Amino acid sequence: MNCGELFEGICDIPQEISRLSVAGVTSDSREVETDFVFVCIKGGNFDGHTMAKTALEKGASAVVTQTPLGLAREICVSNSRRIYPELLSAFYGHPARKLKICAVTGTNGKTTITDLCAKITRGLGHRTGTIGTLGVDTGGGLSYSHDGPPTTPEPRRLYQLFAQMVNENTEYCFVEASSQALSQYRFAEDGFRVGIFTNLTRDHLDYHKTMENYFEAKRRLFDMCECAVVNIDDEYGVKIAEYCREKGVPLKTVSVDGIADFYTEFVNLRPDGSEFILTDSAAQKSYPVKFALTGKYNVMNAVSAVTAVSLMGMPLDEIVAALAKINGVSGRLETLYKGEFTVIRDYAHTADGLCKLLSALKPLTSGRLITLFGAAGERDAGKRPDMGEAAARFSDILIVTTDSPRHENPQTTIDDVVKGIPQNVPHEEFTDRKAAIFRALDIAEKGDIIALCGKGHEDYQAIGDTYFHFDEREIVEEYFANKKN
Repeated sequence: MNCGELFEGICDIPQEISRLSVAGVTSDSREVETDFVFVCIKGGNFDGHTMAKTALEKGASAVVTQTPLGLAREICVSNSRRIYPELLSAFYGHPARKLKICAVTGTNGKTTITDLCAKITRGLGHRTGTIGTLGVDTGGGLSYSHDGPPTTPEPRRLYQLFAQMVNENTEYCFVEASSQALSQYRFAEDGFRVGIFTNLTRDHLDYHKTMENYFEAKRRLFDMCECAVVNIDDEYGVKIAEYCREKGVPLKTVSVDGIADFYTEFVNLRPDGSEFILTDSAAQKSYPVKFALTGKYNVMNAVSAVTAVSLMGMPLDEIVAALAKINGVSGRLETLYKGEFTVIRDYAHTADGLCKLLSALKPLTSGRLITLFGAAGERDAGKRPDMGEAAARFSDILIVTTDSPRHENPQTTIDDVVKGIPQNVPHEEFTDRKAAIFRALDIAEKGDIIALCGKGHEDYQAIGDTYFHFDEREIVEEYFANKKN
């Protein structure tokens, strides 16, 4: 490939540059090799333009800038960040066009919906990939690493993964589209077959600053998808649906509280799952659905997944049958122990997530609801009191502890959470999360439910710059092994 072929349809480039060979595209100067195209991106902490000259000295064919530097083999564009994924897509042969990709965005539910969609399509015999919080699966099995971005990888890695899926004959791909990824234009305009919007509640305001900015980032997905699935039970979902109609994006609305293109009736929530009737308004046909997860929010997750997969060309009756065979999602309402009392773990790490989880568990508890949770260090501190208030609203016993403190004092995160707990609600505090879990298990009685919130599937705790192994399933097993001995 030469530069002319790489930039074709993206932007005009000087004739003398168009003939130069291209061996790779990157925005990381450390990755530059001979005949690479180096894209200069200005970030919050580092400006890639400062490395443009160095990249040329290392043998780069050209540098892409958005600030003229007066260098040889320089291509100046209006927005280098936005053009970067377009170049990557072109370099890797536009892999997104060869896959059937569905992207999911929203504050909560992305991981559950992505996992459900993948399990449904695999259950129907299709090779399927996933990219998201649980890790990466290019079609042959899940791999997980917490060394990189936990939800949506940076653009070069993302398009390498798409290309790998094409090479492995993967047919479907379900990807979590984080607000940061959308705001940073990590996706090319190749777009997606389906875009799903789950909901929007306070999170990541340390990055986005305002809810409007957060919403605008999420909305970008619907400029890149061929059709949309939108939860209209959410106020921001109503806005997304209106936006799709204005832009002419084919739309399917979903609801568990009212009438929509796909909606539920006769919802029956049980401790071990749920049952409901799903109606396809356009076809005027209803389907009885059995699902392994409980809680109204999980019913919505299931409806969104079923609707999305149907838009990708599969029959609804087969989709519903495949959904019934799914046992659950790792770290989402996952039972770790069931005896005289029950222990579950869940990724709920926002006030809204805690409300949805705990409100679902409370009616199922014959004893007390014991909630253990903490706020992540070096993340949106403004949401911490809201988390404390939400947990206090539904719980009988509160244990406030850490999540991943990173470089922040663990007690600081606890103090911030406690600000939201009413003074008449007792709570216990532990800076050691393992000790907190042991305490919850010590005080549990017959009929109680212990909800371990915040970590979910994660098998580590980030303290300082180190990732320590921390698997709550193993910790619960260790407790009972010690008790038995």
